[in-house]
Amino acid sequence: LVRLVESGGGSVQAGGSLRLSCAVSGSTWCRAWFRQVPGKEREGVASLLRSGVPGAYADSVKDRFTISQDNAKNTLYLQMNSLKPEDTAMYYCAAAPGYTGCPLVQALYNYWGQGTQVTVSS
Repeated sequence: LVRLVESGGGSVQAGGSLRLSCAVSGSTWCRAWFRQVPGKEREGVASLLRSGVPGAYADSVKDRFTISQDNAKNTLYLQMNSLKPEDTAMYYCAAAPGYTGCPLVQALYNYWGQGTQVTVSS
């Protein structure tokens, strides 16, 4: 059984930074962050292979967000810098069995956390 618990969301001004954490219990191959704004589809933000190699980043967050993990703590992170108001969303941690490159395709991920809200004001 895989369980994911996110933390670290909050409110920040544009240009600021936040770090999201996801405590992972159980074994998974692909780990990722998705986000969702009310009324819109959930979109993939970044993914990471169990080995620690990044899988994919959404174009909208490249060079601003970094996905990483601490194997000793079994925790996934999303460091978010240079935040923009359009980054405002509920952020979800997700996990999946093995897929080459861990693509950011929501349907492939069968384990989800409860979400943590990120609000960026201008």
